[in-house]
Amino acid sequence: MELPFLPTIFSTVKGFVVKQVFFSTLEDWLVNRPNILQFSWKNGQTPASSHRFVTLTVLSYISFTFILSHVSRPSLSRPLLKSIAALHNIFLLTLSFIMALGCLVSIFSQVPDFNILVCFPRGTSPSGPLFFWAYIFYLSKIVEFMDTLLIILSGSMKRLSFLHVYHHSMVVIMCYICLDSAQSSFSVVLVTNCMVHVVMYTYYLMCALGMRPRWKKMVTDFQLLQFWASFLIMAMLVFYHFTAAGCSGILSWCFNAAFILSLLYLFSDFHAKNYSNNVKVFKGN
Repeated sequence: MELPFLPTIFSTVKGFVVKQVFFSTLEDWLVNRPNILQFSWKNGQTPASSHRFVTLTVLSYISFTFILSHVSRPSLSRPLLKSIAALHNIFLLTLSFIMALGCLVSIFSQVPDFNILVCFPRGTSPSGPLFFWAYIFYLSKIVEFMDTLLIILSGSMKRLSFLHVYHHSMVVIMCYICLDSAQSSFSVVLVTNCMVHVVMYTYYLMCALGMRPRWKKMVTDFQLLQFWASFLIMAMLVFYHFTAAGCSGILSWCFNAAFILSLLYLFSDFHAKNYSNNVKVFKGN
């Protein structure tokens, strides 16, 4: 059983993209390089892949966030802080674009049809280009802890909300579980998240450079749209799981579905409270 229209749309788009002259070049750089093509996630062997690592990383992040937000901190000059923030945003903006592009090219190169994109077969191994970019995505979420440090150093403690800390800590766990269980449809969630992050880090780069773009509300709007899209994709995963031979990573789906629902609620609440009162946008993602 198939969902209407979507498989046809995927096949049409894929057929168009792979015929473009630039696709083979992108494929050589983002898919066929040996370290990407031969990537394999092995729990406890791949760097940052052990349960102990992810547990200590998240606990350390929460602990240091709590400690640094309650003790006196070194004072950095405003120009220095803005320069650090600008470099941080440039790095994550660029990385997000590369991850989105790399995963998209891998999808068009490696995934034969829409069914497989949404529902990896049972027993799928977390290896190859799709999981290489999922691994880079997982590591990037640890780099994003720097968002919190910059907030603390800037003294903007109102931005250090429960939503911010909850999101930054739990998304690392989510990415780890998705990798370790070879969860179906994760590559689609990766692409949507990275595209939103390109917009978000562009906005914060402009702020760090002294500009004040008028489209700050659009950042949160895109985040909400991303969560709705992620929830829709995960609903498709369940559909395919129970109407076909089953999907890889269905148990981890339960954790991720609960997490995405919680983010949808928290971001919707944030959106309603802030933009109905014309309050500054919060850097929550």
